[in-house]
Amino acid sequence: MPKLSEYVEMAANEYLQETGKDELDARWIAEFFQDGGVQDDYPRQDLVAFGELVQKALAKKSERAGKQTRFQLDKIVRFGKPPRKP
Repeated sequence: MPKLSEYVEMAANEYLQETGKDELDARWIAEFFQDGGVQDDYPRQDLVAFGELVQKALAKKSERAGKQTRFQLDKIVRFGKPPRKP
């Protein structure tokens, strides 16, 4: 059985891949909660609390992506050329 934190990460990653948004949709998370196995593995887990955890994970991912983008843009501005692709 996955840990609750693993379910949170799975939900956040799946939501970002499917929607590209960082604001969680209530219907989507309710469906994931039920169909993704969270409700079965953690029957005492509250859907609203789980949704808040996923929203927090989405906010962190969005913040990191923004920081990475700003860093890359700063490098371009400073050095005048785009960074190499690995």
